[in-house]
Amino acid sequence: MGTWRMKTDDSAATGHGTAARVRGQTGRAAERVWGGVRGAPVSIALLVAIWILAIATSSVISGPSHDLSQHVAIGIRAFQNGWVWTLLTAGLWGDDVLAYLSTTVLLLVVAAPLERRMGSARFTLAAVATQVLGGLLALSVAAVAKVVDANWGFRLHVGMAVGPSTWIVGAAMVASSDMGTLWRRRIRVGVLVFTITLALFSGSLQDVVRLAAAVVGLVIGRWIVGRSARGERIAGTQREGRVLVAIVVAASAIGPMIAALSAEAVGPLAVLRDLFRGVPYTAGEVRDLCEVSAADPECRRGLLELRLSGIGPTLLSLMPSLFLLTLSDGLRRGRRFAWVASVIAQVILLVLSLLNFAVRFVDSLDEDSLFYGLADPNLYRTLVPFLTPLAILIVLLATRRFFDVSAPAGTYRRLAGVLVALAAGLAVLYVLGGLWARHGFDPRPGMTTLLADFPERLIPPVYLQWLDPRLLPESIPATLLYEWTGVVFWIALCALVAATFLSPAIGSDSKSTERARALLKSGSGSPLSWMTTWRGNNYWFSADGTSYVAYRVIAGVALTTGDPVGPPDRLRDTVEHFAEFAAANGWIPCFYSVTGEVRDITDALGWSGIQVAEETVLDLGQIAFTGKRFQDVRTALNKAKKSGITAEWVSFPSAPRAITDQITAISEEWVADKGMPEMGFTLGGLDEVDDPEVRCLVAVDEDRTVHGITSWLPVYQDGRVVGWTLDFMRRRAEGFRPAMEFLIASAALKLEEEGAQFLSLSGAPLAKVEQPDGDADERERSESSSLSAVMDSVLDLLGRTLEPVYGFRSLLAFKSKFQPRYVAMHMTFADPAALPSIGNAVGRAYLPTVSLGQSYRLVRTMIGGRR
Repeated sequence: MGTWRMKTDDSAATGHGTAARVRGQTGRAAERVWGGVRGAPVSIALLVAIWILAIATSSVISGPSHDLSQHVAIGIRAFQNGWVWTLLTAGLWGDDVLAYLSTTVLLLVVAAPLERRMGSARFTLAAVATQVLGGLLALSVAAVAKVVDANWGFRLHVGMAVGPSTWIVGAAMVASSDMGTLWRRRIRVGVLVFTITLALFSGSLQDVVRLAAAVVGLVIGRWIVGRSARGERIAGTQREGRVLVAIVVAASAIGPMIAALSAEAVGPLAVLRDLFRGVPYTAGEVRDLCEVSAADPECRRGLLELRLSGIGPTLLSLMPSLFLLTLSDGLRRGRRFAWVASVIAQVILLVLSLLNFAVRFVDSLDEDSLFYGLADPNLYRTLVPFLTPLAILIVLLATRRFFDVSAPAGTYRRLAGVLVALAAGLAVLYVLGGLWARHGFDPRPGMTTLLADFPERLIPPVYLQWLDPRLLPESIPATLLYEWTGVVFWIALCALVAATFLSPAIGSDSKSTERARALLKSGSGSPLSWMTTWRGNNYWFSADGTSYVAYRVIAGVALTTGDPVGPPDRLRDTVEHFAEFAAANGWIPCFYSVTGEVRDITDALGWSGIQVAEETVLDLGQIAFTGKRFQDVRTALNKAKKSGITAEWVSFPSAPRAITDQITAISEEWVADKGMPEMGFTLGGLDEVDDPEVRCLVAVDEDRTVHGITSWLPVYQDGRVVGWTLDFMRRRAEGFRPAMEFLIASAALKLEEEGAQFLSLSGAPLAKVEQPDGDADERERSESSSLSAVMDSVLDLLGRTLEPVYGFRSLLAFKSKFQPRYVAMHMTFADPAALPSIGNAVGRAYLPTVSLGQSYRLVRTMIGGRR
């Protein structure tokens, strides 16, 4: 009874505590909203004015009346009549109730925060300038469009545009000018892709005005809010590049869907709906035609159009766009298969669009044609549909290096097998169902006809327009089989392909990577050994299967990652046998970032070596950040406590989306604002953090805002974790400043309680501490080869040169705050004459995607930093 009471009391206390936290979070959220309202008087005043005008003019339900629109909406006629005030008043009305509701959301979620960031005066200037100048630019486009495209130009000429989204979009583009690199790029790409897609496919005057306002905001932003104080970007991150390409591909898929589903789409690319649907006849019209003469081409044309219309055919015609949307998710994840499939899809779309229009153009000259040929075809209307797949194809080819993530071995063989089985099953269903419902087809089919017709059921019907249909359904069962078999196949295809993007991508050879992980977790390794499981490595396994070496071949150099993994008593044999393996393949063996044990072995073999980094180690057991030496660390811990910031362990793959989104944004912003190409090899990024075996320690405040993150890699000895290695370090630019000191100190204290023996703060490349005179043996080894000595001097010079960009020496100085134990890390090689090739391989390993232009800007930044 007492136990039950105690549990009940604990539950009640927990419940009250949870309720109190919820109330506290709700109160803080309400406080932030109220603070936003108080800090954005112009936005709130405009919101009130828009609703008052809507109610006063009875415009809430269906927008302003035609007579009112003549005097408040942007339009060529209004401008010709001298009603120039419409350039401003158009931003105070909406088209319908949905427009007013969406405007309310945009004002509270977008405009108000922008006003708080920019200040009311600059926000007002940005809104007015983009509204007026965007309207003028759109009217100019409308005048030019009438000359280029009479149909679209006419719609723009007689159109009228209202909507506050114009100046909201324009103000957002203005505000992006002084934002950090990451959000500046995301806002600009997102807004431009969205507005360009609507303008080209939907094509209403309001769409053009919105795009024009975005362009104006992009141009005048620097004069209103200035530029960001942060340096210009040298190279965006690989992950961010994937996201941007995925956005572009997704927009290219959504645009034709807008054109296909919208009866009012009039944009220059709205002609692409011809690739997705025909011009439908009504059933009554077809019946009247066929009653006169069943052989009349118009009767057959009507039957064909009925085949292309309806829910099933429309959905099937949209399936390629849905498939591209699925591939865009794979592109976002960096999947190689998604890139290859996207390239193939764009090539097919390009070829089919050319073939479709060519056949229709030629066949339209025949009076008995079954096709709805091109009415007065001209070069413009013929070329426009090819531009989208061609442009996307160019983007994909130019960004090929971003998509290097492979699925586990056998994933797509299994996918192909499932798709073949699915197609076979649908074929059997179609044939058997067709035989059962054969009286519902015209003509009545046999088994051979149904089998021959089945492949066409999987092809979007618009691509079959130049083929006479073998069968036409006349009953409900026949229609279901005829129209929905292909829809089922494509939906299953999209679902199965999407599932492959969710499968873990461990490395280039997943089976070898999994084997290496199993050996590492059951055996022993160095503090850097977990890096051997990262993507990009190949693996050599010893003959007895107890050891392995992770390596990558670059320019003929077999460059390893850290020490060999395996039993310590087999270390010498592992080094020798791997060297023999590399030599047998014509490669130059080079062990990189290895410990002194490997250096001793290679020295005994007559190899040369140099120190390339300095590892910093914290021995746990009796750690206490006391004394003057730890003043900075204690200050960070105390400030965090006063600020309500705590350190929490999370696993990135399973962490809440609110946390992972912040971590991603912090990382991308940090890398972009560093103004440097993203490095790899022994320096991990978000892809390496996204691993269930990696632990992340994040600094969060009471509002669950992430201020910093560190990631820790496990170190195994005899099959158990004995230590952790620091890898990933990122801090919010405007957050808690001593976040890194706080997180590393907190990790040391927490992991010591868990029984960890040590923490490795990892190595600082191209940086080392001054060795005492007693370490003469190390200097003697470095001076044993003149070429090695020269290389050592070159690396020292390179470290000083790269310091303004990468700050490796500053990083080593930062780690010295924790009074670590220093351990030298070495690079060893058999042939000193191969040092130029080895240096090239190391550079390309750290900067695998740097281009010639990025290299130039990197060198310029280094020179500027040294000055």
